[in-house]
Amino acid sequence: MPIPLNADLRLPLLKIAADGAEHSNSETVAVLAQQLGLTADERAQLTPSGTDRLFDNRVRWAKVALRKAGLLDIPSNGLITITERGRELLEERPLQIDDALLK
Repeated sequence: MPIPLNADLRLPLLKIAADGAEHSNSETVAVLAQQLGLTADERAQLTPSGTDRLFDNRVRWAKVALRKAGLLDIPSNGLITITERGRELLEERPLQIDDALLK
C-alpha cells in the first residue's frame, strides 16, 4: 500500500482527537498506521532525504495543517487536542479535509 498523503491523513487524525483527550505524536502515528493497515516496512520507509520516516513526516504535516486551520490545538510540545472548531467540523461529517475546506 502506498503511504497516504498528508491531506488523506487529516480527517482520520482529527477523528482520533475527537475524544477530547491529549494525544502524543507517537500515539497518533501508531493509531493511524494501525487503522490504515501499514506494514512495518511501510512504516520504516524514509523520506527522499533519508533523515525521517515518510509516514511520520506526513502525519506531522497533517497536524500542522489542522492546527493552522484552528481544528487542533497543541497544549504542549508533542501533544494535540481537538478544538471546538474541530468538533464542529466533525459534526458536519466531511468525507475529507482538503485544502479548500481548511481555508
